Amino acid sequence: MIDIEQLPNKDYARILDNQDPLRSFRNHFYFPIKKNGEPYLYFCGNSLGLQPKKAKVAVENVLKDWKQLGVEGHFEGNNPWIHYHEAISKTMAQLVGAKPIEVAIMNTLTINLHMLLVSFYTPTQQRYKILVEEDIFPSDRYAINSHLEWHGHRDGLIELKARPGEVLLRTGDIDQVLERQGHEIALVLLGNPNYYTGQTFDLKHLATKAHEMGCLVGFDLAHGVGNIPLELHDAGIDFGIWCTYKYLNAGPGSIAGCFIHERHAHNQDLPRLAGWWGQKHESRFLMPNQFDPIPGAEGWQVSNLPILSLAPILASLEIFEAAGMLALRKKSILLTGYLEKLILNLRNSGIKIITPKNPEERGCQLSIQVQNADKSLFEKISSQGVILDWREPDVIRVAPTPLYNSFEDVYDFVEILSTCLHK
Repeated sequence: MIDIEQLPNKDYARILDNQDPLRSFRNHFYFPIKKNGEPYLYFCGNSLGLQPKKAKVAVENVLKDWKQLGVEGHFEGNNPWIHYHEAISKTMAQLVGAKPIEVAIMNTLTINLHMLLVSFYTPTQQRYKILVEEDIFPSDRYAINSHLEWHGHRDGLIELKARPGEVLLRTGDIDQVLERQGHEIALVLLGNPNYYTGQTFDLKHLATKAHEMGCLVGFDLAHGVGNIPLELHDAGIDFGIWCTYKYLNAGPGSIAGCFIHERHAHNQDLPRLAGWWGQKHESRFLMPNQFDPIPGAEGWQVSNLPILSLAPILASLEIFEAAGMLALRKKSILLTGYLEKLILNLRNSGIKIITPKNPEERGCQLSIQVQNADKSLFEKISSQGVILDWREPDVIRVAPTPLYNSFEDVYDFVEILSTCLHK
């Protein structure tokens, strides 16, 4: 428990760090360094995770095999490239609560969204609409609108809006939309957590409700994987997509992941954009004219995988395996709760936290708004050696990441925030 009486006490933050069983994992990452040689306070894992120290070794191992083996590196060496992704997919499946057959590592996030919209958005004259959040991530909106236009349904977007005077969506209100309009909704597609507010959703509840109404269900999990525990198979969603450069620390623009529920594993009637890396292993190099997809998510692969991009993921997932997602989640709740209480303890700050108060309805990100403030406040904070994130029109996103952030980091940040507010 966080002792509210000792909050404005840096020694208390250090006590919390000394009690943290995951404190040593901070040493597995590189922190950006200021000109004076000190590390920045880094709270931007929701945008780009820090570099694991093992990433360089993992990449160098691939470069070494390429140098020494050339094309034979696909089949020889310590980690042949043709199978390189399999261990990653297996570990990733464990991380997201899925079966190995349900997970594939491929492409980038929005490309995967386009690929899966081809398969899971198959509108009819009566059922053609897509249900999204009003503040869905722009790239998702662009992709969705392009498919609606492709199918001739420019009026097919239904946007979930919070109640007047509120920021967060209520599950009951989403249920009512599904009950009222479910007969015309082909697909429900939400972010989990929402990138702007940090709100999470009950995936199993929404999937069950949507399926009752005859809708398919997908989730953009870019801000969820590596941040919150996920049980994608048991939740029963039809598909999910995510990137690996945020909480998974795989490097800028790194290759993405996708989940496709086992119920679709052998359905060859689903439309898809096919490529030879989705062809069954035993016949791929026989070069057949007929496409015969691998059962499961791998059947949606189209191209030979970029091994140099996979290497940092391999390094990062080893850290996740060692730390354990449940232990990370336990620390995350404490760390984010400590940040929340420190912020709320500031007097006359004018700060509003729009992220849900309930830890079960959020990850490690807190989205804050400051009354009568603009981006200049964010710039002042940044100038004091803090790396965090600004989102228009008026939100500062702060993400204390349990793998590498400390309680002392959080304390120091709030001290800087307080100073900048009073200036």
